[in-house]
Amino acid sequence: MQIPILSGVYSDENSDFRAAYPVNMNVVPKVTGISNAYLRPADGIIEHATPYGIGRGGINWLGTCYRVMGDKLVKILSDGTHTVLATVPGTDQVRMHYSFDYLGIAADKKLYLWDGSTLQRVVDVDLGSVDDMVWVDGYWMTTDGDSLIVTELNDPFSVSTLKYGSSEADPDRIKALLKIKNEPYALNRHTMEVFDNIGGSVFPFQRIEGAQIEKGVVGRDACCVYEETIAFLGNGVNEKPAIYKALNGTVQKISTREIDQVIGTFTEEQLSTVLLETRVTDSHSFLYVHFPDQTWVYDEKASGSGQYTWVKLVSGVVGNSRYKARNFVWCYDKWLCDDPTSVRHGYLSRSVSSHYGDEVYMEFSTQIMYNQGKGAILKSVELACLTGRTELGKDPLVFTCYSNDGVTFSQEKSTPAGKTGERTKIIQWRSQGRMKKRRVQKFKFTSNVLLTVAALEVEFEPLYV
Repeated sequence: MQIPILSGVYSDENSDFRAAYPVNMNVVPKVTGISNAYLRPADGIIEHATPYGIGRGGINWLGTCYRVMGDKLVKILSDGTHTVLATVPGTDQVRMHYSFDYLGIAADKKLYLWDGSTLQRVVDVDLGSVDDMVWVDGYWMTTDGDSLIVTELNDPFSVSTLKYGSSEADPDRIKALLKIKNEPYALNRHTMEVFDNIGGSVFPFQRIEGAQIEKGVVGRDACCVYEETIAFLGNGVNEKPAIYKALNGTVQKISTREIDQVIGTFTEEQLSTVLLETRVTDSHSFLYVHFPDQTWVYDEKASGSGQYTWVKLVSGVVGNSRYKARNFVWCYDKWLCDDPTSVRHGYLSRSVSSHYGDEVYMEFSTQIMYNQGKGAILKSVELACLTGRTELGKDPLVFTCYSNDGVTFSQEKSTPAGKTGERTKIIQWRSQGRMKKRRVQKFKFTSNVLLTVAALEVEFEPLYV
């Protein structure tokens, strides 16, 4: 009997069924003959360079990776060598966009422009505080939370007070600016508005009536362009925050009840620091949601028919441990990233699943096995896997445990995962005891083995009582 493993179930002390999503594993929708989808270890992280400080953001500009690390603007080459270009004050997460002539950086409430040789701050007093910025139609558009401000077309270092605009559908503050199809979006705390360039001698953008969205974002970095829509963490007035996709007046909720409950464990202040970013690769469309102490990933390509696919990423061998990759930039044919916990720069790799050489754990569990309440004896539990992809000299183990109530789990039992080259290794546990009425089975292993799991087969003997 084949048991679903792409999303498991457990219960909590509040008498609630909860979803147990895979940890450090990606769901790959593919018909293999064994199953219609499988679990594969998430990409590992390999160290690429030792930078000058904690990464604050990055971008690919003209085929070169530029990052703000600590208080420095740094150019990183494909071999990991890097050059300090200028000083960018502050410790906050930065926003980076580019025009035809400049690389723009919003940092420490200021706007900086890099022309390839010199970094200059826009010091015009009419610019005010820079909470966010975006380049659109030749203008650098910024916001101070109250107004929309654009620089002059022929001089990006000049600002006119006649060219102030506003997002006035609701008195909530502007949190972020994004651009889709050359249309700027003002993302406010409880609403969003879309603008179109109509030209003229004053503020050149006009609000598009009917495109307004009655939900807003909790913080500047809690939103990004995703699948030609805006993905964001936020809510409308008198609503609890959740994760949505939005475009042209419509929204689609993509956070599940489980993710909503995770969101509910954080305060509004903590949620305002959340970072959303995307990574499109190998027929996956990942949306990363970096919470203060954990990272969750939604995959549009693996989701369908109302079933939303989420996985959890951590950097450690037990429990929650902050994921050590963010600020993804596709450059030099690899995904470059920063470590938010240390002065370190890396890139993602499918050839390993460790993080900077350190072991991490993979975990997944089943839905409830239920024999109409009659119970059963589990004669064997077997994982259908791709084995033999193990670090040389390692003899890793796969662990399993079970729970009859979804809260308390049994002692773990192990079985060899197979050494290097053992590609036909059978991963099986015999005599798994008696299932009284229902059971949840959990599996765990570490990154010293690349173990792809296609299915779980359970052989049981019903008990008729």
